[in-house]
Amino acid sequence: MSRFERQIILPGFGIEGQQKLKNSKVLLVGAGGLGCPVLIYLAAAGVGKIGVMDGDEVSISNLNRQVLYGEKDLGKPKVEAVYSYFKGKYSDIQIEAIPEFISVGNALEIIAEYDLVIDGSDNFPTRYLVNDACVLLGKPLVFGAIYQHEGQVSVFNLRENGLNYRDLYPQMPAAKEIPNCSETGVLGVLPGIIGNLMALEVIKVLTDFGTPLKNRVLFFNSRSSQTYEVEIAANPNSGNSIPNSFQAFEQMDYELACEGIKQLTWDEAMGKMGMDIAFVDVREPGELPPLECTGLMKIPLSTLANRLSQLEDADEVLFFCQSGIRSQKAAEQLQNEFPEKRIYSIKGGINALKKN
Repeated sequence: MSRFERQIILPGFGIEGQQKLKNSKVLLVGAGGLGCPVLIYLAAAGVGKIGVMDGDEVSISNLNRQVLYGEKDLGKPKVEAVYSYFKGKYSDIQIEAIPEFISVGNALEIIAEYDLVIDGSDNFPTRYLVNDACVLLGKPLVFGAIYQHEGQVSVFNLRENGLNYRDLYPQMPAAKEIPNCSETGVLGVLPGIIGNLMALEVIKVLTDFGTPLKNRVLFFNSRSSQTYEVEIAANPNSGNSIPNSFQAFEQMDYELACEGIKQLTWDEAMGKMGMDIAFVDVREPGELPPLECTGLMKIPLSTLANRLSQLEDADEVLFFCQSGIRSQKAAEQLQNEFPEKRIYSIKGGINALKKN
């Protein structure tokens, strides 16, 4: 254990703390801006087994904040790049690469194998899904999130009287209400700071060293470098919101619960081409890349309110935009006007199409 000498000699940590890390198994959901620093420091600290779950590939826009990746990794599955990086760095590390997005179909089986879960995701359906799975399985959850200049960190479902994400955010917000960094931007250092704080909380939980952020949320503002904490109060209805069995969990549609609008992948959308469906691009004129196909309608979101009548005769309408945010707004707007219509939004927009 000479590699961990500086930790072992720390008063109160010692060989016992190091052995607890070595015997621990943690699962990281999302190998992005938050996940990269979490991985770097948990691997360096000597966590025995780290599972990394992400179905995404490395893209050029990731590189300002996802510090495990470089230009040579562009187009590679993120978990493949993570596995190669750490296998080349530490000969004794156990990394399990899981090249999938988490879902109700795989979450319970995968999470059950680990002692603790780390949520590094960037969307609300995934956060609620991971939270509910951890509650059902009795697993502690280390949570982090960023928005523009602010980050937050907490520890949920930790032992007796441990509160969960639904105690903090009882109402499931739609993605269009709080866009992610692909819409609003972020300085790459912010997820680095929050990810390091998340890694610290993981180590504290695994080793009983220090006081974890149980039932508290730490907020950090990058513009002022100020921090503050908020105590979480128990929400009497949070337990009623969580599926009460594994079967009920597997029947949940978290995207639909959050968005209120059904989302399709590009493959699913392309399967509807040629059918009697209105296919609508709500991007503004001049946005790149252009998409041209038979039957495509171009109705910018800024003009949609005055052009809803153009979609009155369509039984099904499918919207897309650059990243999937505006298309959800468009879908909700049309659904309010024509509640009987079948309306969809393409998940990830053109950005997701470019990755296919």
